[in-house]
Amino acid sequence: MKISAAATALALSVSFSAAQAETLNVGMSGGYFPFTFVKLDKLQGFEVDFVNAIAAETGDEVNFVTMSFSGLIGALEIGRIDTIANQITITPEREAKFAFSQAYVFDGAQVVVKAGNEDTIASVEDLSGKTVAVNLGSNFEQLLNELPNAGEIDIRTYESNIAQDTALGRVDAFVMDRVSSGQLIAESPLPLALAGKSFSQIRNALPFRNDDSGVELRNKIDAAIVTLKENGTLTEISEKWFGTDITVAE
Repeated sequence: MKISAAATALALSVSFSAAQAETLNVGMSGGYFPFTFVKLDKLQGFEVDFVNAIAAETGDEVNFVTMSFSGLIGALEIGRIDTIANQITITPEREAKFAFSQAYVFDGAQVVVKAGNEDTIASVEDLSGKTVAVNLGSNFEQLLNELPNAGEIDIRTYESNIAQDTALGRVDAFVMDRVSSGQLIAESPLPLALAGKSFSQIRNALPFRNDDSGVELRNKIDAAIVTLKENGTLTEISEKWFGTDITVAE
């Protein structure tokens, strides 16, 4: 059977594309609804859809690696994973260590309290004398420590049960990003409520190791993010999970 030149060219193109495909090892906790969580034994969420959309643009395969949030940064540093998709906030300390993609989520830190206690914490000044929980390994502990009244706040770090302990009154409040807080309150049976307005705008991005290969990968991913923003895919993913576009700065 004679093979046409066009068919040969197509086969070579497919073969070349397959040869260029890489496996992108992406770390996430799998326990941060609605960004990354497991339901019916399936890993899903905003971050999962986002990374899969990136891979569709770059032609790479994705291997999601789940672990506790506090272990993600260390896994990236030793090369177990290539990046982290778990609402990693850009901070000066992290920028000094990692090569970040452009920001793809814009949010703010939010205080959450037991429902009925909203009036007790109208602003961050009201956190003085309070016990305030944050997730271990998150940037919210640093944000609280930078407040003028930080010395008057009893900051406690949690691996889990942060919302439950707040609802039970074991701590006065916890701090999380406003988008996640709103989703958590909407989905959880626990009596929780937002207290005051969000503070300290945060930008979330994908971190990569700050070496030649890490920067090269970051640049490739960045180009894909630009495409996803321009063609509306990123907005569609955001509206699917949040009903609004959290991917643009207010």
